[in-house]
Amino acid sequence: MLTDLPLAQLRTYTSAYQAPEDFDGFWLETLADADEHDLAVTVTPVETPLRTLDVFEVTYAGFGGHPIHAWLRVPKGQPRPLAAVVQFHGYGSGRGSAVEELLWPSAGYAQLQVDVRGQGGAHAGGTTGDPVGSGPAFPGFLTRGIESRETYFYRRVFTDAARAVAAVRVLDVVDPDRVAVAGNSQGGGIALAAAALVPDVAALYAQAPFLCDFRRASLIAGKAPYTELAGYLAAQRHEVARTFEVLSYFDGIGFASRALAPAHFSVGLMDDVVPPSTVFGAYNAYRGPKNLDVWEYNGHEAGGGQDLENALAAFEPLLKPGS
Repeated sequence: MLTDLPLAQLRTYTSAYQAPEDFDGFWLETLADADEHDLAVTVTPVETPLRTLDVFEVTYAGFGGHPIHAWLRVPKGQPRPLAAVVQFHGYGSGRGSAVEELLWPSAGYAQLQVDVRGQGGAHAGGTTGDPVGSGPAFPGFLTRGIESRETYFYRRVFTDAARAVAAVRVLDVVDPDRVAVAGNSQGGGIALAAAALVPDVAALYAQAPFLCDFRRASLIAGKAPYTELAGYLAAQRHEVARTFEVLSYFDGIGFASRALAPAHFSVGLMDDVVPPSTVFGAYNAYRGPKNLDVWEYNGHEAGGGQDLENALAAFEPLLKPGS
């Protein structure tokens, strides 16, 4: 069943979100603090049974200089340097094994698949820890450190994402002018933030992006993770205003209005995890060239493999040499 507004209303939906006046200053300061740490990129070959791809273990320094792990997959026999896709995974998941998530390198791109810190305990496994503690939080990640913008979990994650783009650009195999960011769900929200924080990325793919229009999502989402916000505020009853003030620095609507890269979005109108209006809110606010695939009878998969094919087609002219 449809989970949100009718399509005609979604196409004109404008979020009530307003970015705080110091949104840009907060992120400039956050990234400047991160840049005080050397990227410290390491690349180690990994033996796999794959015949058409070379795989490497990559580490780099993210927020606070903390080590972030990633897989680098490089297609064999392709002219170099290659266009690259920095890929971020879904909520609670991890980068998985070296032989998973092979779409982008199979299509001829170098792929840096980033392991989101502190996750990987559900779905695909992860190896990147988060050494920063947290105050009271609802089970999950959405409310960790939410007592302030400085301590909020996604401040570290979004900084790690921006640093991932910088890390992949120093690799000899990669053309630094042809780097895209991509992800589904949480990964789409992280990619959207990265596209704003690193404004010269070549392209963005956000499939059913999470982390957008927090206030509306917390009121209408039928399933986790957004229900974590409702659960937290049911206990922290006097913290509603403060909580959404903190989240205003991390909302995908704010990043969308600052990102310039050509973007491919997708949304499923039967999505009860990421409400469609929150995706449209980000898409309608997006500043750069954009297109949106609407999947009327899909849920959170938002077109699944067909949408991935569409994203590949959208990326091809943007990332080819000379584009």
